[in-house]
Amino acid sequence: MKTLSLPNLRDAFGDKLQENVSLAAYTSARIGGEADGLIVVHLADELAETISQLWEMEIPYLLLGGGSNLLISDEGFHGVVVLNKAKAVRFSEDSVWAESGVTMSKLSNQAATKGLAGMEWAATVPGTVGGAVYGNAGAFGGDMAGNLIQAELLTDAGRETWSVDDMAYAYRSSKLKRDAVNAVVLSAELKLINGDPAEIQERMRSFIQKRKNTQPPGASMGSMFKNPEGDHAGRLIEAAGLKGTRIGNVEISTVHANFFVNHGETKARDVMALVELAQRTVFEKFGVTLELEIEVVGE
Repeated sequence: MKTLSLPNLRDAFGDKLQENVSLAAYTSARIGGEADGLIVVHLADELAETISQLWEMEIPYLLLGGGSNLLISDEGFHGVVVLNKAKAVRFSEDSVWAESGVTMSKLSNQAATKGLAGMEWAATVPGTVGGAVYGNAGAFGGDMAGNLIQAELLTDAGRETWSVDDMAYAYRSSKLKRDAVNAVVLSAELKLINGDPAEIQERMRSFIQKRKNTQPPGASMGSMFKNPEGDHAGRLIEAAGLKGTRIGNVEISTVHANFFVNHGETKARDVMALVELAQRTVFEKFGVTLELEIEVVGE
């Protein structure tokens, strides 16, 4: 990547470029330093154009949607953050096409009001379609692997359509994520089925209530660690005696130990110190290595 040049970026993007922007407000954990630049896009075509231009200029960038499952360092991001607000949606009889900036919970609710089932699991998912496609988001027995028909990506070769098989999905992972493919999700088509609106709404209400009963309120990144095969990260952390442990203003939740809650002006370094404590203690007690589910950006 080339050295960042704000004058060149100003020439390329004009008034679209915001400079020295704090990223804490754009993440669900409300943590993160500044980005050198931030550009907001509102359409998938605008997203493709912006990313293509950044690639051509060899400028480091970070694509942000809902900002969940993400920890941005206190030093921030040395490059351009592209905030994805591309939110067009089109429903058909048995599917929905959505741009990648649409939030999964909103899409789930829209489907339900139309009597279309299959996305109830996403009613409590805070991330966007793009992030869900990339990371195979899931909850309550459903996941993106079970819904995706195809996704439109921007790659080095241009715009491409990938099927669900092309994604090679695994638990909270995809070919895009595992192989660090240089690609951006522009939109996705998801399969749905006709159902009874009242029954769909009831399933969603039960999932939302279960989420409220079992997961903490407040600012967090979502699930911190992937569940080890045959076990649960939260159970292991709790069994290790770490529930309620606090470093600075970040706490391992007393409601669910796989959630780290921001109680104020929390620093990313305090989150990482708590992550390392949980990993070390669980390994010492149970011989299990906890793998992060969140992504860490910056130094």
